[in-house]
Amino acid sequence: MTRSCDSPRRVVITGVGIVSPLGIGFDTFSKNLLEGKSGISRLESVSYSGAPKNVGGEIKDFTDATAKNEYLKKQRKSIKVMCREIQFGVASASMAIENSALDMEAIDHERFGVEFGANLMFSPPDVLKDPAWHCVDEGDTEFRFRLKHWGSQGISNLEPLWLLRYLPNMPACHIGIYADARGPSNSITQNEASGNLAAAEAFYVITRGQADTMVAGTTGTRIHPVKSMHAALWDILADYGDEPPETWCRPFDKTRRGEVLAEGACSMILEEEGHAKARGAKILGRILGAGSSCAFDRNGTNKVTRAIVNAARAALRDAGLTPADIGHVNAHGLGTPWIDVDEALAIHEIFGPTGATVPVTALKSVLANPGASCGALELAGSLAGLRQGLIPATKNYHTPDPACRPLNIVADKPQPTSNRIVLNLNTTTFGQAAALIVEAA
Repeated sequence: MTRSCDSPRRVVITGVGIVSPLGIGFDTFSKNLLEGKSGISRLESVSYSGAPKNVGGEIKDFTDATAKNEYLKKQRKSIKVMCREIQFGVASASMAIENSALDMEAIDHERFGVEFGANLMFSPPDVLKDPAWHCVDEGDTEFRFRLKHWGSQGISNLEPLWLLRYLPNMPACHIGIYADARGPSNSITQNEASGNLAAAEAFYVITRGQADTMVAGTTGTRIHPVKSMHAALWDILADYGDEPPETWCRPFDKTRRGEVLAEGACSMILEEEGHAKARGAKILGRILGAGSSCAFDRNGTNKVTRAIVNAARAALRDAGLTPADIGHVNAHGLGTPWIDVDEALAIHEIFGPTGATVPVTALKSVLANPGASCGALELAGSLAGLRQGLIPATKNYHTPDPACRPLNIVADKPQPTSNRIVLNLNTTTFGQAAALIVEAA
């Protein structure tokens, strides 16, 4: 198998667009991150959720009004077929294109593509409420939903463009239409692994010579009423009662109790290096390699540690690097008891004797977990820090957990560094992992 490091086509990052609890736009996000601010607070946009005490990472500045008049001003006619997380994704892509200073009149649109990740999307309960009531027999005091009435009485009461508002392939579709991107296009739904996978796919498309420019990004929300209820049923969520919300997400800390839910999106413009230099683009970073893995035992039990190790080693091989070349690890750092242990064990297996010394940061401590978009947002965090010679800090890490083995967590404040290479790790609780190696410019 040919390694990406052997390809004559190098891939660089020339633009970043962000919609996040830490701010909208790459510059605002970077400033707030490096100043140690947190995006975790009490939720205001939803009146009910499955998040304990209604705590999460919410984008308070992104409203119906600001979407129409500011962030999606050029796509206003399409907003009616975009749910909130699709809006995030399209807005982030639009910002990334602007941040990259691409001349949309001059580029070859046949060689401009889109790789975008998203979670599965759900209708809010109020969208299905009226159609469901029309499927209850008149006089039924038990208010039982009758599926047999759905085709004749229920479905006609849905909002007219219901399906188009909640399809996970729609962010890529809207971005492709807006940017007139006629090159390769794909949608990825691999939960938290989606960010690194979308960037990796775009990276490979360019190294194979199938495109010169790609939008690579992800969008996601887990504070959605239905998704947050799913999380409350299936996942381990942090609950610290009346303690300040910004202290709730504690990756690798001994006192961690679970993850915190969030929303957000991040897009990046990837270009073939010669193409970027020819137009005088400002280069933010270079993608060096990528890897992915899904690991289970014979009984179907997920093997998160093995998946992370496999993905990281594949990325190192792809980049032609060794663990000693890595400047820091941007960890998945979910904040749950067992996933953090699995990831810590993976870091030690990947780095061997230096597993206790390689700097590790975990940005869910300030962003929380938006699902599919976490990896792209976390990578943007490393880029934000490295362009100032810093590794961004993990918040709320005070008490090391012996179960995680010794880790060199960058805690409380950013750490100076001269090594500009980051290994970005993400995993799902089901044993899917993806890794991306990036060198900041």
